[in-house]
Amino acid sequence: MCRRKGIVVASVALAGLRITQGEEKLTAYRFNTRTAVHYFCSVCGIHTHHQRRSDPSEYGFNIARIDAVDIRDFLDAPVFDGVNHPANRTTEH
Repeated sequence: MCRRKGIVVASVALAGLRITQGEEKLTAYRFNTRTAVHYFCSVCGIHTHHQRRSDPSEYGFNIARIDAVDIRDFLDAPVFDGVNHPANRTTEH
């Protein structure tokens, strides 16, 4: 699923994200390590935000979900493949 989600993600501190409507329709899911908490709409299934596994003090949020945003403006954004998670990287000595 992560490889095909196709969202544009930005980061914000946990206290910096405010849900202004529809919070009662959000459902949470925890993958594999159960560290990250992914939120999605229980009606349409769109990914809205997630508490990051790589930095649990932050949310990653789907800026494509913001009405005034056109994701075509982010064609040069770095791409995360959904498989090689930054928290899994090891440093070679």
